[in-house]
Amino acid sequence: MKKVNLPLEDHGVIYAPWEKTFTRLLSPFEEFIHRQTTSGLLLMGAAILALVLANSDFAAAYQHLVHTMAGFHIGTFRLEMSLHHWVNDALMALFFFVVGMELKREILVGELADMRKSALPIVAAIGGMVVPALIFFAFNPAGDASRGWGIPMATDIAFAVGALALLASRVPKALVTFLVALAIVDDLGAVLVIALFYTSELSLSWLGIAGLLVATLVVFNFAGIRKVAPYFCVAVLLWYAMLQSGVHATLAGVLGAFTVPARPKYDPGLFSRYVRELMSRFDASYKADPNIMTNEKLGTVVQALEDGVNGVQTPLQSLERGWHLPVAFLVIPIFALFNAGVPLELSSLGETLVHPITLGVMFGLLVGKFIGITGACWLAIKLGIAELPTATRFTQIAGVAVLGGIGFTMSIFIAELGFYNHADYLVLAKTGILAASLLAGIIGVTWLWLVAEPGGDKDLEARDQV
Repeated sequence: MKKVNLPLEDHGVIYAPWEKTFTRLLSPFEEFIHRQTTSGLLLMGAAILALVLANSDFAAAYQHLVHTMAGFHIGTFRLEMSLHHWVNDALMALFFFVVGMELKREILVGELADMRKSALPIVAAIGGMVVPALIFFAFNPAGDASRGWGIPMATDIAFAVGALALLASRVPKALVTFLVALAIVDDLGAVLVIALFYTSELSLSWLGIAGLLVATLVVFNFAGIRKVAPYFCVAVLLWYAMLQSGVHATLAGVLGAFTVPARPKYDPGLFSRYVRELMSRFDASYKADPNIMTNEKLGTVVQALEDGVNGVQTPLQSLERGWHLPVAFLVIPIFALFNAGVPLELSSLGETLVHPITLGVMFGLLVGKFIGITGACWLAIKLGIAELPTATRFTQIAGVAVLGGIGFTMSIFIAELGFYNHADYLVLAKTGILAASLLAGIIGVTWLWLVAEPGGDKDLEARDQV
């Protein structure tokens, strides 16, 4: 019999009958999923689908789906909402949970941990929130329309970073980091705005219950509880308490995220010694019987190894990594599908585009973000408060400021809160968001393409005079 030489990585690998075929089919799909631009493309596709459905013969069916009631009851307890509210109040809590974990990580060990590095994106985010809000107010100074001032404050991380990733070979990595940090601070600002200004009538009793539940999560953290189940159970109760309190329920996701433990059980040195000891036991058990299904000692060592691997990671790392893809590829596209379906009347489109709400949103996102971010950065650098990121030029910061005008997800979310009882205002706001986000993406990418140079990350000395 002719001997077949397997590749080194295939020695000792046990394949199921169809596994290699499925691996060849799934590998390109997995690679596509993990690209930076993929979540942005999926979000864009969901938004386009929603627009098509809302302006086609399927419009009635689409609206029926959005407003379909769903819920459950246990004994006398009953919880029922429309699918639209389930998406915005419950599913989006997972989005805010991931945002909260990103914020916590960045504050502890990321770009926001070092004040010298974080000064510029923090100042830029503040400028990029204040100026758009003021511009919206200039167009809508009074009445119910003024409640939309928070709409142009937010930047959509998925879309903005996805757009910048299209220019990966022409922009420095530090510029991407700057945009991510800016968007994260921006999200924190949006969360605070929602908590402080976009709440209904408050129920102090339910707020008190929510406070006790948050305290319980903090106790879990300090007690060293690292299992997910206890946190999950309390977080579900916290979500319901927030829903009943009048404060938007999705903030439970942020509060829960900030209580997720950021300390591992084992430090790397202890883990290294622990693994070496376990591997010695593994080798001794393996020689006695290599079949893991019949060798109980071998199975016990493998389980101990798994526990050790989990113990050297922080729950914050594990949960953020585990929830990133489901949120990016399910939660956000579903949110777009249920919220981006704006009915467009071509006969009145001209009137819609010149309405103060539409203009306030569009100018806030397009002009306000650009002026706010670039102006704040220019001032901070001039005053010596901050400095440009490595290998970047101020013209590139200005291009990122234009991309900051992509305010899709969070802007629509705030619009839903601000104009929940004004359907006509909501349509105007969403039209402004969609138009501004599209223009900001096109202009921002074009701008950065023109001012950037291929291999720009290598040009460490190239900077504009500010």
